[in-house]
Amino acid sequence: MKQLLTIIIFLIHFGNSYAQDSVTYQPNQIRDFKIVPLPAIGSNPANGWLFGVAPSATWRMGNPEDTHLSNLVGNFLYTTKKQWIFSARSNIFLSEDKWILWGDWRYFITSQPTFGLGSDAPNAPTENPNQTGVLWGEQQMDFSWFRFYEAVLKRISDSKFYLGIGYHLDIYSKIENFLDTETGPSELRFSHDYYNAQLGFNEDRYTLSGITINGLYENRDVAVSPYEKNFALVSYKINPTFLGSDKTSSTLLLDYRHYFNLSEKRKRHLIGVWGLGNFLVSGDLPYMSLPAIGYDTFGRGGRGYAQGRFRGETMVYAETEYRFPLQKEKETFGGTVFINASSFGSKMTQEKLLENINAAYGVGLRVMINKENRTTITADYGFGKKGNSGFYLNVNETF
Repeated sequence: MKQLLTIIIFLIHFGNSYAQDSVTYQPNQIRDFKIVPLPAIGSNPANGWLFGVAPSATWRMGNPEDTHLSNLVGNFLYTTKKQWIFSARSNIFLSEDKWILWGDWRYFITSQPTFGLGSDAPNAPTENPNQTGVLWGEQQMDFSWFRFYEAVLKRISDSKFYLGIGYHLDIYSKIENFLDTETGPSELRFSHDYYNAQLGFNEDRYTLSGITINGLYENRDVAVSPYEKNFALVSYKINPTFLGSDKTSSTLLLDYRHYFNLSEKRKRHLIGVWGLGNFLVSGDLPYMSLPAIGYDTFGRGGRGYAQGRFRGETMVYAETEYRFPLQKEKETFGGTVFINASSFGSKMTQEKLLENINAAYGVGLRVMINKENRTTITADYGFGKKGNSGFYLNVNETF
């Protein structure tokens, strides 16, 4: 009889018609699981239009009163630029938020333009005034990229602070640079090849492998689409050769996000602020592992520019977004306006951080397809400097 009752409660739960006071929450038991197996249509300047499947899942590993929603977002995509993109990114909160597990797995067969180092590179290819015989401006690259990131963080007492470690691996391979000889000087060296040759990296394949030491403050209500409070991350990466890196190096990542409510009745009416810093601390990084615009975990930064449009040994980025509902009572439709700015420094080109700043602005539409876990389709158009612009179609908020 007890077994039968357990089965009945289980079935009623997944039918979303159970009474809350009848539920017994077991630690780290998956509950409230929901998956949205979306057929994916996306767009951004680096990939063009993307088609495929982008499943998004949310669930809880404990009592909703003290356990955040966990989420996983996958992508199985083909693009109009003949790219294949496979990825899975997860943010898992165990019971009572005592532990957080992060995952970022990727395999890309892809292409992307690069423009050289720093914040002042032009759109059209030309000779770099700071590097004789080296291209500056748009240069195309084909490459494959494998990534495996996993981290585990432990909550400190009953606070919102976490400490933890992780492992990260990036392998770039089959790298080929090319240039339309009708639009640029073909006798000059590619920025990627010149940089790697100067620092002793291979030009067609390299590896970055190491550990991360992470400190986190997690105070958002829902990670995928926050309405309030804040988030902070400090992540120090150590990339030793004995773990597989081509050269020893270390980097520091700083990430802070804050959400200011403008209405207690409509918490979707808010201002979000995002600040990001990424710095090479010691050693040398291969070209594609340098800090670059749009290379945050979900590739959402720098709307108004293509991913990888700016790159350097040091980077700072800031963004402000005003989010608001478009309906008086319902939460289905929303809108946003945003502005962002970035700056990059490079010792190789002798450009100092904040010497040049690239700003962008834009507007967006939001369609909430699941109100309980706030799964949202986002469509944005951004405008940058020097004629740069882009359309961005994604799942969940930018930050």
